[in-house]
Amino acid sequence: MPAHGMQLYHGTKANLKPGDLIAPGFNSNYGKRKKAKYVYLTATMDAAIWGAELAVGENSGRIYIVEPTGPYEDDPNLTDKKFPGNPTKSYRTRHALRVVGEVTEWQGHPPEQLQAMRDHLEQLKQQGIEAIED
Repeated sequence: MPAHGMQLYHGTKANLKPGDLIAPGFNSNYGKRKKAKYVYLTATMDAAIWGAELAVGENSGRIYIVEPTGPYEDDPNLTDKKFPGNPTKSYRTRHALRVVGEVTEWQGHPPEQLQAMRDHLEQLKQQGIEAIED
């Protein structure tokens, strides 16, 4: 379990307010929109910004400060495969996240960097590799 007292974030396009719960089982923001078993959270702003920017939806991206209501673990998609040791501090949980605040001042990635990431995810999809595995 990561250190207690660490600020944790969830990037999304959903419009939420403090006290709201973000629960697994809603359609996943990414991939084939199958029911998600996990909610994802991160301790780094950069990962939260990617989450907000790449989430599906028409709204603009939002970054919420969240607290997990149950245990959470390293996100294996990022830790095992791409970045051993979890430097992006990305986690997942089967429990709801409680919104405790919102980060309103954040700088998105430049459009060309965002497009490069979208192209990369599209290529993975063409190859049949989904970003999120259960």
